[in-house]
Amino acid sequence: MSISRITSRSRRLNKAQKLSVAGVSTLAAAAVAFSLVPHDDASATTEPQAVSGAPATFAGKAKTDSLQASVIEQHSTAEQLVKAADAAKAKAADAKKKAADQAAAKVKAAAKAKADAQKRSSEKSSRAAVRKPVYANNLDGWIREALSIMHQKKIPGTYEGLHRNIMRESSGNPHAINNWDINAINGVPSKGLLQVIKPTFDFYHVAGTKKDQYDPVANITAAANYAADKYGSIDNVDSAY
Repeated sequence: MSISRITSRSRRLNKAQKLSVAGVSTLAAAAVAFSLVPHDDASATTEPQAVSGAPATFAGKAKTDSLQASVIEQHSTAEQLVKAADAAKAKAADAKKKAADQAAAKVKAAAKAKADAQKRSSEKSSRAAVRKPVYANNLDGWIREALSIMHQKKIPGTYEGLHRNIMRESSGNPHAINNWDINAINGVPSKGLLQVIKPTFDFYHVAGTKKDQYDPVANITAAANYAADKYGSIDNVDSAY
């Protein structure tokens, strides 16, 4: 046999082998496809049979539709969650704004109430200033002004009691001074309408009056305060005290 014939046969065998391999591959693929199809008879032959591609196509479409439906459902759920979160956020913002508005309203109401109270107090003070009596600059006016202060400070005494003692002590002279009694000898002479010494005036001085022994109103109120402490009232004094 010539070399050329041997070579030709080898080539023909190679081609046959290729076809055989392709056939085996085809059979294997068919076997796999056949195994995917349900069998009614467990004892059915395992011989490869032709299988239609329609069931596989239907199964793939059903799976695709199911997946698509799942994606749509998840997307819808996500949208609902976002809407719920936005609604909760909006509700919280509204509650915060409402609380802030209420706090601001309370602050405004408190400020208004304070301003109104200050206004009323100012008006009351103004009315009181307008109504403040003007006392005459004489003995009658001094006694009446002193009585007004004594009434505010709850110091007892009457016009008659004050007037009676003033007339006995100084004859109504606010600048009267005693330079001859024991107090004068001790360096603390009695002064003013009701003839009080400096230590007594300082101790029983009534706040709101002048710190001057010769001031008529300051002298009367201090002396009346002292008499109330020692005798119960200036009305109970009928002699030197």
